[in-house]
Amino acid sequence: LGQLAESGGGPVQVGGSLSLSCTTSGAYYSSNCRAWFRQVPGKEREGVAAMCGSDMGGSPYYANSALGRFTIAHDSTKNTLYLQLRRLTPEDTALYFCAADYRGGGLLSAAEYHTWGQGTQVTVSS
Repeated sequence: LGQLAESGGGPVQVGGSLSLSCTTSGAYYSSNCRAWFRQVPGKEREGVAAMCGSDMGGSPYYANSALGRFTIAHDSTKNTLYLQLRRLTPEDTALYFCAADYRGGGLLSAAEYHTWGQGTQVTVSS
């Protein structure tokens, strides 16, 4: 199985921006979808954005909370998935994960992904 490694998280003020990266290595089981999720303690992992298609060039799919503020992108030459975060609020504070090895079903459903990174923490403060 392949591995995922997120980076780019950190502290940021309300209204600020961050760019998260997820490098991938190895092969994944019949999957060409990648996604970003986030999780806060005591809550379920929430899907934020996903992208599918050959070399990850398909149309992105966003959760309502991310629409207009977050952008998912993929660089096939670097085998890296990105999530650009803008106009951040304290409600965006969470551990952000990238996911792969999609098995079908809801694109923003954590249960449909079987490979995860360790996460990168985003903390938004006023």
